[in-house]
Amino acid sequence: MSDPTSGTARLTVLAGPTAVGKGTVTAYLREHHPEVWISVSVTTRKQRPGEVDGVHYHFVDDAEFDRLIAAQDLLEWAVVHRQARYGTPRQPVVAALAEGRLALLEIDLQGARQVRETMPAARFVFLAPPSWDELVRRLVGRGTEDEAERERRLDSAKAEMAAEPEFDATVVNHTIPAAVQELVELMRS
Repeated sequence: MSDPTSGTARLTVLAGPTAVGKGTVTAYLREHHPEVWISVSVTTRKQRPGEVDGVHYHFVDDAEFDRLIAAQDLLEWAVVHRQARYGTPRQPVVAALAEGRLALLEIDLQGARQVRETMPAARFVFLAPPSWDELVRRLVGRGTEDEAERERRLDSAKAEMAAEPEFDATVVNHTIPAAVQELVELMRS
């Protein structure tokens, strides 16, 4: 496959540990920077309160996810937190880049590694928490996971934090507006 990022547009991949605020940063970016195209991932996990299908994720069952894999319709996909599958639909990314748009993928570490293999010209940005204690506080504070799920996610977060050196740049998520501003500046540079 040729690299669709070889033209004027450049794909930015945002990844980081669970509960660092990737979704919140992306939502703020969507609201305040409509010029940035943001990929909507597919997932097999259950929809959380307040999430809108097609806006936050495309929620699909296992059979549909298997179909997308078989048809090679996903740019990347992974099993996250040893539970649900997430993936990036390929065609919308290719189309956004062909239009010359600033394009962002908000994905997990496994997905970022797959995208690095297929689209090495992309810019890879690691979203980091101000501290480990703050990451734990955010995960517990959002109250969307039971104790077993929180433990799974914290185990994953340790490995995800260790991957920071693999990225081209790091943005520390002290506040959402500041993190988004730094991310947009990286995307435009």
